Amino acid sequence: MWIADFTYVRAWTGMGYLAFVVDVYAQRIVGWHAMRTRPAELVLLPLRMAAWARGQQGHPIVRGELVHHSDAGSQYLAIRFTEHLQLEGITPSVGSVGDAYDNALMESIIGLYKTECVRPGPFHTGPFKTLSEVEFATMAWVDWYNHRRLHTTLGMVTPAEREAAYYAALQPEPQPV
Repeated sequence: MWIADFTYVRAWTGMGYLAFVVDVYAQRIVGWHAMRTRPAELVLLPLRMAAWARGQQGHPIVRGELVHHSDAGSQYLAIRFTEHLQLEGITPSVGSVGDAYDNALMESIIGLYKTECVRPGPFHTGPFKTLSEVEFATMAWVDWYNHRRLHTTLGMVTPAEREAAYYAALQPEPQPV
């Protein structure tokens, strides 16, 4: 299952919006994208990025086996977005309006993003000036989150390690002849 949502980040040059797609099993951010506006493309691009990356890693999406869950935002209900889910064979799941609990994991990850990346700290030292600065800081944070940040809910391993262990367990051990 993949979950998705987007948030905003203020910069001197205006508002920026960042959309994320997260694989629930490993809590790995598998796609993200930033834009100045909030069209359906904002949430479609990270989905396409995630699907492409999975294929490149040798784990393509299997039609009918992946569920994409999001809130009931207009971007996730747009015809262009839902048609793309159908073309990819991804089952859509949309939360009920006004219910913050059904997408709580995604809200938690966005909270971590705001705390660890948007507020002044190791990924930037002050207010963002441009959307490009937001993108560079986000890129560094996503890499750190996926490959170096230990997660207590995953048994103190990174999302990348959790995912690698899962795929390694799927490989049969060589048997003696």
